[in-house]
Amino acid sequence: MIFYSEFSFKHRIKNLIYYFWHMEKSGMKFKWKVAFLITIAAPILGLFWQQSQPILENFGTEEDLVFADIAWLLTASCLVLLMTPGLSLFYGGMVNKKNLISTMLQSFISLGVITMLWVVVGFSLSFGDPIGITIDGVKYGIIGNPFQYLFFNQVAELPHKALGSSIPFILFALFQMKFAVITPAIITGSFAERVRFIGYLFFIGIFSIFVYAPLCHMVWHPNGLIGAYFGVLDFAGGTVVHISAGMAALAGALFLGKRNKPHHEPSNITYVLLGTGMLWFGWFGFNAGSSFGANATAALAFATTTISSATAMMTWVLFDRIQGRKISALQACIGAVVGLVVITPAAGYITVPESFFFGAAGAIVSNLAMNAKFLKRIDDTLDVFACHGIGGIMGMILTAIFAGKEGSSLLHGGIGVFASHMLVLVGVCIFSFAMAYAIFFILNKFVTLRVREEYEEVGLDISQHGETI
Repeated sequence: MIFYSEFSFKHRIKNLIYYFWHMEKSGMKFKWKVAFLITIAAPILGLFWQQSQPILENFGTEEDLVFADIAWLLTASCLVLLMTPGLSLFYGGMVNKKNLISTMLQSFISLGVITMLWVVVGFSLSFGDPIGITIDGVKYGIIGNPFQYLFFNQVAELPHKALGSSIPFILFALFQMKFAVITPAIITGSFAERVRFIGYLFFIGIFSIFVYAPLCHMVWHPNGLIGAYFGVLDFAGGTVVHISAGMAALAGALFLGKRNKPHHEPSNITYVLLGTGMLWFGWFGFNAGSSFGANATAALAFATTTISSATAMMTWVLFDRIQGRKISALQACIGAVVGLVVITPAAGYITVPESFFFGAAGAIVSNLAMNAKFLKRIDDTLDVFACHGIGGIMGMILTAIFAGKEGSSLLHGGIGVFASHMLVLVGVCIFSFAMAYAIFFILNKFVTLRVREEYEEVGLDISQHGETI
């Protein structure tokens, strides 16, 4: 009987592989047609869309453009774009060999989905005129006007007076787009090896609209609630990108549940090393580019970024060793990325010596979180919450303590300023987790998010994409 059951199972697997390789396209289900119609709607509408002229009172003139700033932001935008392929290699090398392609594609496809969504409506929601609440006669935004910059309407060559005043507004929009692209890509590591691709496509689009865009507006718009009213600093995305992605990752891991075989061997450590190098390289655009100019702040952010990452990498591997674990290439890469995450909200606000502490403190706390028994019970496949969630939280706490901008931290503004930052931190964590979990829950009613058990056994490369290495 044992021999027969094993033979039957292997026979089923072979049949499944044959089926996926020869699946007919005519059997496409309704949800794929919906995805296609949503995608094709943008180019069709684009043919008939009439761009309106910018409202001149909001914009400067060509004389306000600084060519050095333009050159740097063009370069920084390219560097940040490179981070998403880097992330796909970083994640792809960590998963089981039969899920390598699917994991890499989940990160890479964000370049397509979010780029289109950002141009159509995402930029408007993030940086359009504030829609929100009025406090003491001042209006603070929660979300942007969704109609203001539809299809990049008014987004052209002139600089916006309040948003990147020395670079073309279209360059500002494209630079910000790269942040929107990588945020949902980060989440993929938490539910790797068990999520259906079609469900993931819908999720990242909905997440970008209902989680990323409001946070981006509240933190980075000049009249955003978190940045303007609470005075919270986020130089390059510790709150907007990493905390939101980390909390959404936790929600995703909890909702989709554990894999059938939670433990796996990384498929290719070389990919992880290469991906880490690309992330580290691209992060200079991520952080130093957030100065929006070729200036001293960019140079400072460049320095603090690499020092924090280097310190975190060394702290991580040596902390592992003194606890009896071997020093591994994989763990060195994770430590380096945690250092990049932690420094992100503070890169242009702290001193070089302080960046050492950011890297070391972030590495130790994230390492403890990653190895904590209660988190081990949650099958966060690639420890996204421990690295990006906890790393982002640590970055926000440390920024609230050390940021050198007057009136914006504990050391330069007092306990009241620090308390308001911590209140916002709790609020952002709850908002990101609750919204992401709600999206997973509601979306699952229409599109089943988890693959079948036999598909998971075969691997997502074959079952979802009909490809293998």
